[in-house]
Amino acid sequence: MTSTAAKPASAAEEVLHTTDGPIATITLNAPSRMNTISRPMLEALSMALLDAQADPAIRVIILTAAGDRAFCAGLNLEAQKSGTDSIGLNQSFMRTTIDLRDTPPTVLHNLDKPVICALNGSAAGYGLDLALGADIRIMSSTAKLAASYAKRAVLPESGGTWYLPRLIGWSKAAELIFTGRTLSADESLALGLVSQVVPAGEVMGTARAVANEIAANAPLAVQAAKRMMRMAWNEPFGEHVHHVFLQLLPLFGTQDFKEGIAAFMEKRAPDFKGR
Repeated sequence: MTSTAAKPASAAEEVLHTTDGPIATITLNAPSRMNTISRPMLEALSMALLDAQADPAIRVIILTAAGDRAFCAGLNLEAQKSGTDSIGLNQSFMRTTIDLRDTPPTVLHNLDKPVICALNGSAAGYGLDLALGADIRIMSSTAKLAASYAKRAVLPESGGTWYLPRLIGWSKAAELIFTGRTLSADESLALGLVSQVVPAGEVMGTARAVANEIAANAPLAVQAAKRMMRMAWNEPFGEHVHHVFLQLLPLFGTQDFKEGIAAFMEKRAPDFKGR
């Protein structure tokens, strides 16, 4: 396994970026404060995600956090209150332009490579929004999801209002957001917010097993499928199948397509190269 610190250097210890073959693991690394988000962490997380996206050797990204208490308990409110780590909450409300293109939720949403969130611990507020931005969520049986925005006089500002109605329907999303309710792992699974609930010590092992299963498939096809799934949320059916066909045509010309057919005919496992 090789390891490189996520940039910028000032945030090297707050976000860890490691690679193991085709899998990149990005780890929020501030367990002493329950992995709450700081400005350096925001910048380093976006950079780590973009680095994994740009690396042709990486086929799957695992997003997780250090410790077993929390995946991310939201924004670092103590630092915000003291003014030692402003991420914009204390800025003037007269501002009329906001550029969120390089923030983690936007970067995460736009990634073509599949992302698995390994919820080693609980996620609240910004942390919940971040987890919802992953494609697959695997949750510790001891973890919780806290939609506590309204209890803090805010709203799900980083994707929650977009993801939740699409994932669980308007009524359930409204109930969850308006009440500020906290969900157990079993409740999260029943609602479809996570794919699996596993014992606390098995979260990363399960995430890696799923990642390896995905990585064994043709990466260009997986990434094209993710792009089309994302587009489908905002397209009528006729428009969407047309776009899918346009994505399919170049795949027919890849070496991986030929390898997939050959492997099927020869009754063997394929060896995809991403070309």
